[in-house]
Amino acid sequence: MWTIPNQITLFRIILIPVFIIVFYLPISWNHFGAFAIFWIASISDALDGYLARKLNQSSAFGAFIDPVADKLMVAAALIMIAEDFAVWWISVPAMIMIAREIFISGLREFMSSRGKRDIVAVSTLGKYKTAAQMLGIMGLIWQPTYDIPLVLFEFPHELLMFAAYAFYFVATVLTVWTMIIYFKAAWPELKAN
Repeated sequence: MWTIPNQITLFRIILIPVFIIVFYLPISWNHFGAFAIFWIASISDALDGYLARKLNQSSAFGAFIDPVADKLMVAAALIMIAEDFAVWWISVPAMIMIAREIFISGLREFMSSRGKRDIVAVSTLGKYKTAAQMLGIMGLIWQPTYDIPLVLFEFPHELLMFAAYAFYFVATVLTVWTMIIYFKAAWPELKAN
């Protein structure tokens, strides 16, 4: 249970309250700090999967806790973004993404109970959805302005925000598309039961 990949995953769960606290701190760099924590969590997600395969340390606990850690961090970020922007065109996609994660988790649990989890395994399109979602969320968390962190990176504010919105809306489209694909793949089993 206490393999290196699982420890990294648990570290990602521990980062969630830190991420939330930093986001709401009354300091000028709170959004950049929250962005940095979310970025570390995103990198750790890729790292734990890589190490599990490389070190041959895949486990049932890891297969359970890794997606839980991902969904907790993403749901927390989406709720915070929706509250922070307080506009429907950010909030509605956030609700769609959270609802999709709950729906797909339930669908995968059902298919797993039937011994057919592979039918709804993560697809390439699902990986694209996750990549777009992470990039969009990171940009919307940061909301780069002309403060010290932006000067360090020397990117124009408008370009970064346009990219964040674009990734966020692409992720929303892919969220719905992949949900339909997974549901269609599982439908014969759902219909039979």
